[in-house]
Amino acid sequence: MSEDINSNSRKIRPWMEYKLHIVVFFLVVIAELIGTQKIEIAKNIIIVLMPLLYAMILGLILFLAKPFKLIQNHESKVAEGLMILFMIPILAKLAISGGQGFTSLSFAPALIIQQFGHLGSILIALPIALILGFKRESIGMTSSICREPDIGIIIDKYGFRSPETRGVLTVYVIGTIIGTVFISLLTSLSTALPLHPYALAMASGLGSASMNAAAITPLLSIYPSSIDTQILAFSGLSNLISFCFGVYIVLFIALPLTEKLYKWLEPKIGRDTSATIEQDSYKDEIDMKNHKLDKELDKLSLKRLNDWIILLLIFSFFVSTANYITNGTPFIISFIGMLILSAISYISFILERISPHNISAIIWVSVIGIILALPMVPTSSYIVPFVKTLDLSSIITVYLAYVGISIGRDWDQFKKLGWRGSIVTVLVILGTFLGSATIAHLSLVLTNVI
Repeated sequence: MSEDINSNSRKIRPWMEYKLHIVVFFLVVIAELIGTQKIEIAKNIIIVLMPLLYAMILGLILFLAKPFKLIQNHESKVAEGLMILFMIPILAKLAISGGQGFTSLSFAPALIIQQFGHLGSILIALPIALILGFKRESIGMTSSICREPDIGIIIDKYGFRSPETRGVLTVYVIGTIIGTVFISLLTSLSTALPLHPYALAMASGLGSASMNAAAITPLLSIYPSSIDTQILAFSGLSNLISFCFGVYIVLFIALPLTEKLYKWLEPKIGRDTSATIEQDSYKDEIDMKNHKLDKELDKLSLKRLNDWIILLLIFSFFVSTANYITNGTPFIISFIGMLILSAISYISFILERISPHNISAIIWVSVIGIILALPMVPTSSYIVPFVKTLDLSSIITVYLAYVGISIGRDWDQFKKLGWRGSIVTVLVILGTFLGSATIAHLSLVLTNVI
């Protein structure tokens, strides 16, 4: 992966970080043994607590537990570098499910139209951000879900030291720490609303791989298994559309709308004292964007290719073990399924680095996975049966165990950003998800899909 990992101070290659990987393995086993817990807080309102949440929280606690020296900054830094690599097999699983369910174009209008529901973050979060004391930071905070492509847009439009950039980075940092946990709980609670499960599945395609995966897992647990394929298909295709076209919605619609609403609302409800967070509160994030880490990954080397193979094999072993504990699926069947996902991911990383137009591995893996799984493509009969045995939750649980350890280094930054930033972040995710789900539901009804 990155130079930070391949050339760290101890010159240890990432797959040789045995302490980190062993700790993650035991976190995953513990989380899977606890299992899924459903808590009914009222009639038809259920909170689903899943192993993926336990793994992430346990990883974070293990890092923050000062008396223990098992996981420290070095291991956290390595785990952070592995997040990109281990995220791609999750997208491969979603893409294959999307291709498998691609039997009709009747849902295409709903998939496209529901993208405009992402504007819900502006309508819900912007007024609250102003009431809490944020000024122009609120434009960067509420105009999008604030992931990597959105940061690029804000920096390009407003400049690196602008309040808008400080706003988008605030939500980015806080969303990285609490986003997956919150979206998972939000999805569970949303099943009590009069919204079709297909609409909720589409809404989970936020344009963030980790939040997409965390959002879709409770739906698979709550709704009948007979519609699992459709839920995964809608989710995967929606997320792909968000990756491809979401940036244009932000650039040409969301940002201008946020600017206009800000000029109208700020004099009316804005506070005199700004809740601006100092630049140093997210210095690491700014340094990362300035450093352009992706440029370090452009050149392929035999050493890096070998590292990817070994790391994906380790990840596959962990997921197959988790899948056996959760579902009793034979280890070898799960492992073959993970090898398929890993191979697609591996090819996608290579294509990202050799393609002339800097097409992201996220796009490559989504397109390849969908094509290979299309019912009319011969490869589907070989790939789908093995991949179908893999529980998406098992893959995400392993991924989030690494995430929990990696975000431990950001905990002090999280505390500096304060409760105001946390409230706005939660409202941004809430507005994006519910806005998309509502429009998706109406679109599905109007097109007679449901």
